[in-house]
Amino acid sequence: MNPAEKRHFKDDLFEQFARIGKALSSGRRLELLELLAQRERTVEELAAETCMSVANCSQHLQVLRGAQIVDVRRDGLYARYRVADESVLRFWLSLRALGEARLAEVRRIVETYLKDRKSLQAITTDQLRERLSRRDVVVLDVRPAEEYDTGHIRGARSIPLKELEGRLKELPKSKEVIAYCRGPYCVFADEAVSLLHRHGFKARRLTAGFPEWQADGLPTERAPV
Repeated sequence: MNPAEKRHFKDDLFEQFARIGKALSSGRRLELLELLAQRERTVEELAAETCMSVANCSQHLQVLRGAQIVDVRRDGLYARYRVADESVLRFWLSLRALGEARLAEVRRIVETYLKDRKSLQAITTDQLRERLSRRDVVVLDVRPAEEYDTGHIRGARSIPLKELEGRLKELPKSKEVIAYCRGPYCVFADEAVSLLHRHGFKARRLTAGFPEWQADGLPTERAPV
């Protein structure tokens, strides 16, 4: 390979890798990716979750699709989007971890908006695994039921946050309840733990969410069809 060919090779190669960075250079697109890590969704569902117009949301999805970060399948009149594969999920989690480690602004924002979290006890993934082996906790998935059905921690019970107060009788007070949701920046689990405390339950939140548990290769299952 002569020097000119080598230069063209490097230029073409690294420009292709840069497509991934360009596709992920929008906070709105990263938010869409985090939602799609839970389950596949229509454009309309994603637009409602992110407070975007359907047209704007669709444009962001097309950018992600162009970089082959998300896939789409047709379901009648609807287009349902999903994360392309597990390597995309792992990349997103690694990118988020890098931001947490290197950007002081991330920590500042979390401390500002999630300041009430400091009063809630948390449990790590490793600690939960140990507790599960002892069978002395109840794992509670407080995400929407559709997300639980798509995939959840093996053995977890599903009580969406909006239904929790009316279904407290389904939970035993003899065991500690470990609530989890979409991930470390989702507050469903925080709100669930606060509610459980008010009603006399022993409860803690899981520091991670279902995508992190899944990416670590830990036991998961889907709801029966």
